[in-house]
Amino acid sequence: METKHYLGGCLCGAIRFRATGVPGNPHTCSCTLCQSHSGAPTLCWVEFPKEAVEWIGEGGMPTLYRSSNGSSRSFCPRCGSTLGAIDDHPTVALVTGSFDAKDISEFRPVFHAFEDSCPNWWKIDIAR
Repeated sequence: METKHYLGGCLCGAIRFRATGVPGNPHTCSCTLCQSHSGAPTLCWVEFPKEAVEWIGEGGMPTLYRSSNGSSRSFCPRCGSTLGAIDDHPTVALVTGSFDAKDISEFRPVFHAFEDSCPNWWKIDIAR
């Protein structure tokens, strides 16, 4: 079986990544950190082991902002695009909107974290 590669990056193209292998923990999150990081009521995430993510663009690794104990948010220093979060433990969580391919079935969220933090007008019905 061939190993899957998923490519993505920021709006201006300076930060590019290649994630390899099996994505994990596909979910949406509406916590206040995700809302502030993205400017949106909800972010969609997928996780990979740190060693499975390579920063391959001319800009190298994204800029990090220490957002909480155990995690730093990542973004492009040139265009400001949200890219994800790099955890202290060996996980890189990438926002699904930063991937080149938009219809990846393995990225379909399986749960919604902090759904109670969504505005009342924003609800996502996730098949269970």
